[in-house]
Amino acid sequence: MRMIKNACIITGTGERIENGVIVFDDKIRFVGTDYDKEVEDVLDLSGFYVVPGLIDAHCHLGLFGDATGFESADANEDSDPVTPQLRAIDGINPQDRGFCEARLAGITTVVTGPGSANAIGGQFAAIKTAGICVDDMIIKAPCAMKMALGENPKTVYNEKDEAPTTRMGTMALIRETLYKAVNYRDALIKHERDSEENERPEFDMKLEAMLPVVRKEIPVKIHAHRADDICSAIRLAKEFDIDVTIEHCSDGDIVADVLTREEIPVNIGPTLTDRSKPELKNLSFSTYRNLSERNLSVAIITDHPEIPIENLPLCAALATARGMDADKALAAITINAARNCGIDNRVGSLEVGKDADIAVYKKLPTEFGAECVMTFINGRVV
Repeated sequence: MRMIKNACIITGTGERIENGVIVFDDKIRFVGTDYDKEVEDVLDLSGFYVVPGLIDAHCHLGLFGDATGFESADANEDSDPVTPQLRAIDGINPQDRGFCEARLAGITTVVTGPGSANAIGGQFAAIKTAGICVDDMIIKAPCAMKMALGENPKTVYNEKDEAPTTRMGTMALIRETLYKAVNYRDALIKHERDSEENERPEFDMKLEAMLPVVRKEIPVKIHAHRADDICSAIRLAKEFDIDVTIEHCSDGDIVADVLTREEIPVNIGPTLTDRSKPELKNLSFSTYRNLSERNLSVAIITDHPEIPIENLPLCAALATARGMDADKALAAITINAARNCGIDNRVGSLEVGKDADIAVYKKLPTEFGAECVMTFINGRVV
């Protein structure tokens, strides 16, 4: 058992504890001010801030290798526009340099997965940033299904002279797959209820992968920059009764009323980049402020390697500098990121029973010049 004492603890639940105490092993056992049991391993962190380990809610860490080119370019299987059966955990390289850089920045969890070449790209995984084997790092896999609207899939397949080459084509492929998945789910239900009258449908790898989506067990992360693509994503969610989060959301200010009305979680970014394609023409740090003021669940993302993973706190500091409330900016890289990805039962806040993922700073990570001085994952200094 280990104790941190005399720190300013920001729990992630809206509570700030001066001269606080945390007691933990691999899980958090106590958070407060007075602890009456003896603990041998005590860290006096007077003058430091202790926050939940940071979370990047959308990146491709371990799937686009650092400085290794095609050898480690494993995020886009662009041989088929519909690939829900692909699993991030089968492509992640835990030895990639980015994992070390994430830990040094206080980032303890990443939600990483396929890129946006395909209309349906495959399964994201939520993993810790420390480990040798990905199987030992998993928090939840799959934690989401990736879909992509807009420029990326139409550009990739236009170059191949294959469908989809339009936004209509992309949506049609996604809709067809969802219809098949719903029918597949319903046929399985009928078979389970009465196996004599209803045959089990023939096994289909793609539709098996879609079952957690149409059963609402995991959300769909829908890559959507442009306003009309964001609305198309919401249309899909309502048509098929599935949970979605909007990834990137560059035109979020334009459709803010729609997002607010539908209460859609948004994972915004990468914003610390150039406007490299038409979809990004409205890219702005003001979107973080504007959407968070509407009480939407806003997460800040790097989309690593678009923004190197270690710059997640810098993105939060820039969002704060552009008017986002500092507490909301911290939530956007901790508890909101966890909630948007369905992993807040384990990470995202410092609460009894949650994983002991803890980051220690001299300045809060939402401030310029903040440097992480110690990172714990599962209670171990990493």
